[in-house]
Parts: sequence; structure tokens; C-alpha cells
Amino acid sequence: MKKIAVLNDISGFGRCSLSAALPIISAFGIQCCPLPTGVYSNQTGYDSFKSVDLTDCITPFASEWKKLGARFDAIIVGFVTSEEQGRELQKFIADFKQDALLVVDPIMADDGEMYKGFTKERVDAVCALAKSADVITPNLTELCVLCGREYSESLSTDDVREMSALTGVKTVVTTGIKSEREVITTVYNNGEFEVITAPKMGESFSGTGDIMVSYVTAELVRGTDVFTAAENATDFITRAIAETLKENEITPYRAEGIYFEKVLNSIK
Repeated sequence: MKKIAVLNDISGFGRCSLSAALPIISAFGIQCCPLPTGVYSNQTGYDSFKSVDLTDCITPFASEWKKLGARFDAIIVGFVTSEEQGRELQKFIADFKQDALLVVDPIMADDGEMYKGFTKERVDAVCALAKSADVITPNLTELCVLCGREYSESLSTDDVREMSALTGVKTVVTTGIKSEREVITTVYNNGEFEVITAPKMGESFSGTGDIMVSYVTAELVRGTDVFTAAENATDFITRAIAETLKENEITPYRAEGIYFEKVLNSIK
């Protein structure tokens, strides 16, 4: 059975990070091997939360995996809690990358603003991980950070194509591109570029980036090309949002995420 190691935090409430990766990757018939980098009572989009940082556990846990002779078809790296954790994740990658596809979701900003707590050193750690990846899945703001470019809602898909190439990463799937009536995702792969659109429904929701990276990585491990993988992931997310809005007369609290559980059986 194929295996994907996912290095990310896990939240009791809020459909994001490992709480999304585990069921989605498993639905593809692929073993999801989680290495939690932190535990959260609920994800950080809620008004308050409690958390435990697990940076000190990464290397000891990885040592146990080495004893098992663990090998992976892909490695996903998500939320990085500190510069120190970034260094620990780099060690893990050095130990387990081998022939594995390295996918980094450079979580650090959105809507033109850095997330709270992201120092220059922490941003540098995320950027270093992203630049070493085979595939990255930034939103538009994160793509701008990676390229040292100022964010603007007026950036065009041509700008995104240019910035994708500037990252130096072979494959770049960019989400969160603003449009009045559409949600836009772009895919850059070794010089080729495609624009994927979906109808805009409701407000923005937390966790869709985690769903995108989990779905796309699972598709890539199964041998699907990245353009088809991103299109399928976009369709999955769109249907999950529709289910979310169908069960709520008003738009639900964005931190809860989308009801992807309702459409998991669509993954074949």
C-alpha cells in the first residue's frame, strides 16, 4: 500500500490540517502516516484555543520510524510553529525524502497579511522548506511572500504565472485568487500553466487549503497528472461547500470549515 507522511498539527474542532488529511488520504486507499507537530483544542481561527507544541517530539518520533524502515511515496509539510520546528522538519525530510514526492503548504499569510506570530525567522523557515519542495500549494498572498512581491487584489493570472516560475519550484498550485463571481486556482508545472475556476459560494472557509493539498497529493501518488488532480480537488471542495451551505440557512462560522465528510464517498 502506498504511504503519505503528513507533518502537521491536529485540531479537535475545525476541519483542517491532520483532521482533514487523515480521512481524505485514507479515502484514496492510501495510508496516511501522521506526525503531529502540535495539538490544538480547536484550530486557531476560533476566538480562543489551547495548544501543545510538539517540536521536541519530531526527531525522537522520526528515530522510531527509522527503526521500522519507514519509506514514503510522498511527504506533506503543513503549518510550521517556529523557526526551530522548521529545522526539525528539514532533518525529517533529509532522513526520509529518498524518492518521495515532497509537498509543502507554506502556511503563513492570507488576504495580504501575515498570520499573527510570524517573525522574519519563522517566515524564512517556511520559505526554505517551500524552496526545497517538488510541489507547493500557496495561496496568492503566500506566493507573493515567496517571491518577495507586494500583494495586491488586482494581481492577474499572468502575474501568478510569472511568480510561480520565479519560485524555482517545479509545480506550484496557487489558491485564493480573488474574483467577483469565481474562485480561481492556478497550476504551474514545469513551464505549463492552467487556470481553474469554480463558482463563488458563501464566504471564505478555513481548511480548504488543507483539503486541497491532501487531495492533490493523494492524486499525484496514484499517478494522476497535477492539472487533473487540481481540477478534481476543486470540484471536491466546491461540492463540499454546497453541502455546507445546504445544511445552514446562514453561512456557518468560517472556523468550522466545510462539510467534506458529506462528499468523501465521491473519492474512488
